[in-house]
Amino acid sequence: MKSNKKNNKILDNYNPIKDLFQERTSRRDFLKWVGFSTASVTLSACKGPVVKSIPYVVKPENITPGIPNYYASTMIDSFDIGSVLVKTREGRPIKIEPNFSSEFFNTTSARIQSSLLSLYDEERLKNPSLKGKKSSWKEIDNYIIQNLKYLSKTKKDIIFLSYSFPSFSTKKLIQDFKKKYPRTKWITYDPISYSKALDASEEIFGIRGFPIFDLNKSELIISFDADFLGDWSPENMAKFYVFKRNPEKNMMQHIQIESNMTITGANADIRLSRKPSEIKQMLIEIFQNIFLGKKPKDKNAEKVASLINKMGSKSVILADGDQESYELSFLINQKINSHALQNDKYFFSKESNDNKFNNFLKDLENENVGGLFIHNVNPIYSLPFSIYKKVKKFIKKIPLTVSLSMNKDETNEIMDVSAPIPHWLESWGDTYPVTNVYTLIQPTIQCIFNTRQFQDSLVIWSEIQEKNYYEYLKKTWEKNIIPKSNVSSFNEALFHGLVKIKNHKPISKNFSINQKKINKYGKKIVYHNQKKIKKNFELRLYTKISMGDGHQYNNPWLQELPDPITRTTWDNYLTISYSDANKMELKNWNSGDGSLNGNCVDLIKNNQTIIQNIPVFIQPGQALGSLGLAFGYGQKKGKLSKIVHGKNAYRIYENFFIIQDNIEIKKVNRIHKFSCVQLHHTMVGRNLVKETDLDIFLNKPKEIWNEKEKVSTHKGMLFPEEISIWNSNNNNHKKKEKKNGHHFNLSIDLNACIGCGACIIACHSENNVPVVGKEEIEKSRDMHWLRIDRYYFSDDPSSETINNENNIYENPKVTFQPIMCQHCDHAPCETVCPVGATSHGEQGQNMMAYNRCVGTRYCANNCPYKVRRFNWFNYVNNQKFDFNMNNALGKMILNPDVVVRTRGVMEKCSLCIQRTQYVIGIAKKENRTIQDEEFETACSVSCPTKAITFGDINDPTSLISKKIKNPRSYKLLDFIGIRPNVSYQLKIRNKNKNEIEKMK
Repeated sequence: MKSNKKNNKILDNYNPIKDLFQERTSRRDFLKWVGFSTASVTLSACKGPVVKSIPYVVKPENITPGIPNYYASTMIDSFDIGSVLVKTREGRPIKIEPNFSSEFFNTTSARIQSSLLSLYDEERLKNPSLKGKKSSWKEIDNYIIQNLKYLSKTKKDIIFLSYSFPSFSTKKLIQDFKKKYPRTKWITYDPISYSKALDASEEIFGIRGFPIFDLNKSELIISFDADFLGDWSPENMAKFYVFKRNPEKNMMQHIQIESNMTITGANADIRLSRKPSEIKQMLIEIFQNIFLGKKPKDKNAEKVASLINKMGSKSVILADGDQESYELSFLINQKINSHALQNDKYFFSKESNDNKFNNFLKDLENENVGGLFIHNVNPIYSLPFSIYKKVKKFIKKIPLTVSLSMNKDETNEIMDVSAPIPHWLESWGDTYPVTNVYTLIQPTIQCIFNTRQFQDSLVIWSEIQEKNYYEYLKKTWEKNIIPKSNVSSFNEALFHGLVKIKNHKPISKNFSINQKKINKYGKKIVYHNQKKIKKNFELRLYTKISMGDGHQYNNPWLQELPDPITRTTWDNYLTISYSDANKMELKNWNSGDGSLNGNCVDLIKNNQTIIQNIPVFIQPGQALGSLGLAFGYGQKKGKLSKIVHGKNAYRIYENFFIIQDNIEIKKVNRIHKFSCVQLHHTMVGRNLVKETDLDIFLNKPKEIWNEKEKVSTHKGMLFPEEISIWNSNNNNHKKKEKKNGHHFNLSIDLNACIGCGACIIACHSENNVPVVGKEEIEKSRDMHWLRIDRYYFSDDPSSETINNENNIYENPKVTFQPIMCQHCDHAPCETVCPVGATSHGEQGQNMMAYNRCVGTRYCANNCPYKVRRFNWFNYVNNQKFDFNMNNALGKMILNPDVVVRTRGVMEKCSLCIQRTQYVIGIAKKENRTIQDEEFETACSVSCPTKAITFGDINDPTSLISKKIKNPRSYKLLDFIGIRPNVSYQLKIRNKNKNEIEKMK
């Protein structure tokens, strides 16, 4: 994190970045450019927006070639927010990592990390335009100001339509803008609305914020269709959840009741598969039991209610769906006085308000809107089928329409003015995402294109005193925030990236139970139309870990990120249960070329076809009578739209409700080929992911739940460490090998891994892993150095057979297992390489000499873990793979510490050798001992649950040494005798409560 420095040299009318992108450049040209004139892009993060470039005639003291700089900032878009550290090299951001200075939003999901790639998207809007023609900012400003002054004399409204943007300074700036143009309104429009949760919070707690649930004192969590390890809460709850899942006597128990198979359900101790209407019935029956003592009709609801009454305040209930479901869960938590529910902390990062947006739609229809400014949202794409065409028609009638977006989309093509905005990494700003905490956004690179911040435009259009938004932001903070915060200056706040307010007082003093709501939900259960439920499906809309709301649709990293559950990439699909698929003669099958194929259907609601030719994916654990469909696909703009043929789920997002009933599907004569990286579902009888129950773990010896496998030899059954193919003397294996220096190991806690995939993107970003595209994935030619295998298995192990996977379809248990190169001390890949391209280093890492590899692939064939990747093509400078390595701008994201591989070369995980050597070099230079926490791989840094631990086992006090000595530790396929340097800690589920043992 860098503090502010003053600029000292200015060269007029010179911008090396723009000159660089005008023509192709060689690596030598690029290095010349880096060495001569990149100070400008780095110093833009230091003091205000840098308007002019600064050459390397005098090297800035805060830039040293080869040494990274880190800047604290805040990533925010229409769906995600996170406190981050931005790693820069020679003035260009190359990696996003978590900012642990922040108590909240301090994890980096796959989407947050991948947002970096969008900075270097060559398809970004580069210049302002007016009426479809390239323009200048001066012409745009004159046009807009002239129209605003005219509109201020009329009775028509000026509307700013934006996603949730909880920025203190921006809202103040809007108020200043409103003084000049009084009929200005700010309307929040989130493509995926949080309004129902916020409405419920306002009704029950009197605060329009999303409640923060503190799981530290909870021992039971019951979720009614709330994917809280996914995107249910504004902040991912995984780190808090995993903290309470340590296998101890008071380990938190997790019961999940859901329709779609989610990563939350996959991690649950007990999962019940129910369609949405049945889930709500259960929730109401439990509510009536707890408040009124009524006996539930559903046996499982009775068991859950009994468990809640028994656990009392140690329980927490979460729910998703309509406003009533949220209110019911909030009321139950109040009644049992749940320790998790806090009355003084709320998330304010989401500001969705469906009522205000619907009023805006009415104003549009009545032609009451004179000016419409759309800030970085795409309503023409994301509005439901019933209204999007009307809205498109109404927008065209508005006198002044201005698009403030970063990319071309379906909305800005119908707007009169395009005022392109910069990427968040090129911007200043602030947010107020959670009670008592403010964060800052600072640029880490100068604006690459001729773009301008939305707030800078407001400063100009409202003709206020400040010259630019940076000055306005700094002045606002120094006057309103810094004096009551825990820092003394704006620069100090920039250094940390956030501030906390001192002497904070609780927001809500009145935490009494709403008696009116109790009376409402205590009268009777309102069931859906049973005939329709039996005849038609219920559709549960959801968000994928990769796509979110689709804001980053044109991001190759995210498109190629395998879904944790289905293991597919590059598409969305309709998930359906095995039983329902059989009834409709819908199938998935493996083809001869190794790909997964499936039938397609039309999706029909109220006798109207909404989505055509959508592929069907038969999902184990999908509730009978229910369907699942992911948001974020089906956009028509951008180069990836030619590759991705997903369907637009927003078209059926009526009334912004994630559950749609009365859905019919009709089989069509079309076959879809999925890009799937895992075609098998079970472990096929092998003991790859070890798992046991908490009761057995606590009360039985290790030999019962973590039996060590032996190897069959001519001397009988021996432990793997007792034999070695490398020792000529049979007694040598008994002698301990002397290990000098460092010896790196990696440990993965399967109890903490939730399968989120953040580690995969971190590895991509750190190690220049190429994107190969949908067609190559279909051929099983993915290049991920790290994969997360997903396995299904039955609650009854005796029912699982090697040749039949059908028994796991109804309601399986799910486990995740990250697999990368295991860096075996006796690596089988090393013995078969004919040219010695792969060898073992003294520090325990399996090394690759890329310039020696001739691509025989013997090593890949001999690897029992199948973690080696072969470059079938040159993915760089190859138009067939037009992702992020084909142009000078895209190559800016490459990590200069890692070589880019070429065709015919094998590659795989290196345990981030460049990072370990960097730490060793710095410590040597400073003549000091390396601290344990200094050694990190890209995956271990970015893991939100700290499931991955990396370190030096030659340090007996290191965390990795303690992990390996833990009784839960085991090594994958250790019986082969290859001595891997990666270990796993077996998974433990908490199912030892008698009340729910037989819940089905």
